[in-house]
Amino acid sequence: MTQNSQPLESAATALNIQHLTCRYSSSVQSNQATTPVLEKLNLAVNQGEIVCLLGASGCGKTTLLKAIAGLLPLASGEMTLNGKVIDDGEHWLPPEQRNIGLIFQDYALFPHLTVAQNVAFGLSEQSKVAQAEMVENMLNLVHLSGLAERYPHQLSGGQQQRVAIARSLACQPDLLLLDEPFSNIDTQVRHELIRDIRRIFKQQGVTAIFVTHSREEAFAFSDKMAVMNNGVIEQFGSAAQLYYQPSSKFVANFLGGGCYLPAQKLAPSRFDTVLGELQVVSVDSIAVGQGCEILLRPQQVLLQLDESSENRVIEQQFMGDHCRYVVDVQGVQLLGQSHHLLEVGQNVSVTVDCDGALVF
Repeated sequence: MTQNSQPLESAATALNIQHLTCRYSSSVQSNQATTPVLEKLNLAVNQGEIVCLLGASGCGKTTLLKAIAGLLPLASGEMTLNGKVIDDGEHWLPPEQRNIGLIFQDYALFPHLTVAQNVAFGLSEQSKVAQAEMVENMLNLVHLSGLAERYPHQLSGGQQQRVAIARSLACQPDLLLLDEPFSNIDTQVRHELIRDIRRIFKQQGVTAIFVTHSREEAFAFSDKMAVMNNGVIEQFGSAAQLYYQPSSKFVANFLGGGCYLPAQKLAPSRFDTVLGELQVVSVDSIAVGQGCEILLRPQQVLLQLDESSENRVIEQQFMGDHCRYVVDVQGVQLLGQSHHLLEVGQNVSVTVDCDGALVF
């Protein structure tokens, strides 16, 4: 779904955004907001769905999160949550009345309160017995039972983030917003935390939107991703859809490494390249005889040691479980992989798997 497409509202839709535009003032002295940050943006998030806003710094993803939370007014457009209008330019629901939970990268815990007191912070209208029961349930849920009397400074970063999540879930929000929730977590525990939190959200039926610039986090945590660029959503869909069927070079480049093989269309599904003629299913908008580029992921370019070949390995990158290589083919640099260890300077043959290749 591009930023101009219409999201379809259904009974399962939790958050529905249509034609949202947000602007920041171009001058500190001026009250007139003139600089667009988000422009006619559409997005639909279903009940129980985890959606990632993915993009580089300055693309507008945090601005969108603030607008949903009610911390930034809309210049135009409409937002509904569970069918209720929360902002349409005329009717604006204050943040505290939206029943939306917020989780930040710095955890935002109260340092002078214990873990139990932090989790119970938003439950003041409930009885002490009900609060204690909820706190116990939430701490069990996030695997922190036994730590109720500790203070935040006595916990690891991952444990503090679990407390923040328990506090938000205790209030039973209709929507949970997470801003770079894993960025301050040590790499060695981040993947385990992501798996645990995703499992908890799915178990509880939580509807969530989270912001990140890490495609690895987006792939591991989300059900769907919205890749953002300059205030618009370039493409929206599952990780597999966006990775294997990117709508633009921007999405393709952002979601994974690859190379673009120069080509010329000879006939439907036939392209001439430096590797010879390749069979690739392409879009009809590319005319016969037109120059184009074929996107190949590293796993689609298989290299084999071949001293008789003129193709040469010019770079090697060790990735842990495999190596990636840059190979020169008649002046064209391709990114590929091999079943065997290769060295820079060795000659190789190149075999291309065109299944799933894309033409731009």
